[in-house]
Amino acid sequence: MILPANRLILTLSRTFRALDTRRLLVAILFVAIFTMAVRVPTDTDTWWHLRSGEYILRTHSIPRHDVFSHTVAGKPWIDHGWLAQIAIYLLYAAFGYAGLGLALAAVVTMAFVFVLLQSEENLYLRAFITVLAAITSAVVWIARPQIVSFLLTAVFSYILYLYKRRGRNYLFLLPLLTVLWVNTHGAFITAFILLGCYVIGEVLNNLLGHKDDRVLSCGEIAFLIKVSLIALMVLVINPNTYQMYLYPFKTVGIGALRDYIQEWASPDFHQLHLHPFIWMVLLTLAAIGLARRRIDFTDLILTSFFCYMALWAGRNIALFALVTAPVLMRYGAGAMRTLWEAIRAYGVEQGILGQLGHKQLAPGPWLTALNWLMLILILLLCAIKVYQPLRPEVNLAAQKEYLPVEAAQFIRANNLPGPMFNSYNWGGYLIWRLYPDYPVFIDGRTDLYDDEFMREYVKVTLAKPGWPEVLDRYGVNFILIERDSILAAFLEEGDQWQRIYADDIATIYIRNGSQNQEFISRYARVKGRGINAARVG
Repeated sequence: MILPANRLILTLSRTFRALDTRRLLVAILFVAIFTMAVRVPTDTDTWWHLRSGEYILRTHSIPRHDVFSHTVAGKPWIDHGWLAQIAIYLLYAAFGYAGLGLALAAVVTMAFVFVLLQSEENLYLRAFITVLAAITSAVVWIARPQIVSFLLTAVFSYILYLYKRRGRNYLFLLPLLTVLWVNTHGAFITAFILLGCYVIGEVLNNLLGHKDDRVLSCGEIAFLIKVSLIALMVLVINPNTYQMYLYPFKTVGIGALRDYIQEWASPDFHQLHLHPFIWMVLLTLAAIGLARRRIDFTDLILTSFFCYMALWAGRNIALFALVTAPVLMRYGAGAMRTLWEAIRAYGVEQGILGQLGHKQLAPGPWLTALNWLMLILILLLCAIKVYQPLRPEVNLAAQKEYLPVEAAQFIRANNLPGPMFNSYNWGGYLIWRLYPDYPVFIDGRTDLYDDEFMREYVKVTLAKPGWPEVLDRYGVNFILIERDSILAAFLEEGDQWQRIYADDIATIYIRNGSQNQEFISRYARVKGRGINAARVG
């Protein structure tokens, strides 16, 4: 009989010995991804999602019409991310910025756990590709409902991987996950893109006699189609019922988004943060070419379609990374074997590169102790890095660098009479700071503002002919825009608007009329980089 104390010692001893080099690599991999994902929430869309979550909890109702703008107030609105918004707001209300940062990092890390599990190839290769996929997708790691789609894409891919390659059937989970997805983010259509790629790919594998991989039988394909239809039917289990069937196509049809909004436009590869996407595409092509095996048509369709989506809109690059990483792992292993055979053909003996993933130093006590020491040191360093973006003062400083924090304070402190015209990039933040006193002109709810309205907004911001008439039509009384914008330069030169506030990033102009003389007389002479705080009140 083992005494409790002895059992504890035995358990600790086994745990200590278990940390071999491979497990250390996995631990370091996910600690690194978690650390990368903890960041300051400066994306402006985070803020209107927070406000929407607060609104739902306060009113006990999901908004069906716009309540945050003055330009399309009362227009029917599908708040597709309502469930995620509640979760985001509760995290913020309970834990502040730390809650948002840690939850975001946890979701991102879980997504890459499912990515790593979709291959049994060389662990070192899988770890490298996982890191590459993480760097490629990092641009969308933002505390907003879109991150739920990021995780669910990885989960769907893993379940379909198990069904095709391992013969393990967990497809019954897909309709349940679809219900969760349709209530948390509008990108639920990704689920059906994945299902469609698998069905078409497996049909082609059967028709063309693919033998190099496990191929689904006709019965298995039929079952997959049946599950897909069930998932399609349960989409109505949401507050907007059947309207969600058409929702994904509404935003896609707004041409102005692709023309002027960065995340909806095709990638600009002159930007350095998009280069990992290029590397991933090129490595995938090279791996498929060098693998010396026929390509699985499911893999071909998955990578091709998600690459097309990424080239069509930059926001889809993250989905490409999630879906393509396991494919690159599979073909990358074959490509490495081909390269190694070529190297050996020139008489180079197998060294450490050939041993990676196949041989490993015996995990003796000294090596195990060294592994634990290394892991503890890495955890300490990562904890220090993670702590910084969780501090309230660091968050506020970052917000002041990118968002009109002090300008919003000026507006509220002086009770400026609206309506307001604001930058698209700041609309979400202003909803958080100024609602309900100051409805916004525009914000990041791209499904709400149609193509005609978006082009009118662009006409104003670029000071194109007719821009004053747009402001007159909406009765705009003051304008909050970027200090270095084209519109600011035009307003500065004209006499219809008077600048009453300016800081490092934002400037406020008010109509030059008798109704605003109080503000003009107090602040019209304000010049330079700020405003006297004593005069704000």
